[in-house]
Amino acid sequence: MFDYKLLAALAAVVEQGGFERGAQALGLSQSAISQRIKLLEARVGQPVLVRAARPQPTELGRRLLNHVQQVRLLEGDLQQWVPALDEGGSPERLRLALNADSLATWWAGAVGAFCAERRVLLDLVVEDQEVGLKRMRAGEVAGCVCGSPRPVAGARSEALGAMRYRGLASPAFIARHFPDGVRPEALLRAPAIVYGPDDQLQHRYLAELGVDGRFLYHLCPSSEGFVRMTCGDLGWGLVPEQQVRGELARGELVDLLPGRVIDVPLYWHHWRNGGELLGALTDHLLRHAPEQLVPIAGD
Repeated sequence: MFDYKLLAALAAVVEQGGFERGAQALGLSQSAISQRIKLLEARVGQPVLVRAARPQPTELGRRLLNHVQQVRLLEGDLQQWVPALDEGGSPERLRLALNADSLATWWAGAVGAFCAERRVLLDLVVEDQEVGLKRMRAGEVAGCVCGSPRPVAGARSEALGAMRYRGLASPAFIARHFPDGVRPEALLRAPAIVYGPDDQLQHRYLAELGVDGRFLYHLCPSSEGFVRMTCGDLGWGLVPEQQVRGELARGELVDLLPGRVIDVPLYWHHWRNGGELLGALTDHLLRHAPEQLVPIAGD
């Protein structure tokens, strides 16, 4: 049988990004949590962590973390039937991964009522929509919003809808960099804004225009900062339509090429054996997320 105190130590170190923060989350000393990890590795006969600046689980560690996530959810279900097991009467907590643009636009409206009704606290991990699924694979989260339709082993994937992006810039930026009109090849010479190394939207926009090559860009790992930089004449970028309706209405941002958009499909991933709470959140998302997203092409 597993000693769940040891598994909790593993989960804390990975989720908190280190031994010191993991120890603080559990109310332990750093040496105590280190001893628990060593004891777990002794019992399973192999390493569960790759020691680094930010510890990463080994393949066995990922399997153990997946197990921990599902046990937490099932324990939450059991507490509804046996209230005496809930020692503090505290709200349930779900650790989820989603992309920053969803967090900045439709997510709160889609889940707010659910969290209030069910007394759920969210522990959100923000990742680009193209790579967020790695958090599920590592066993760090119970659910994930990302751009991949293919689930990891033991999970399901549900289509939510698509986020619509428009290539935008400020009027002053367009006047300065495109005095003769926005030509595709000129976009390579005008600074773009890119969310991070995994953000490929600007690359995709250029590719669909038949332009291939290196381009100038700022890196801005903040959805709100991305919009502010675009409004501040620093560059052009692909921005969620939902996020800038006010800026578009006021003329602070305008389309580089009117009518050209990119729709990014989003999928909800969740564990098959995630318990009643995760199942209820899934049903809620499938009802309410499409109200704020556009249909996925071909659906």
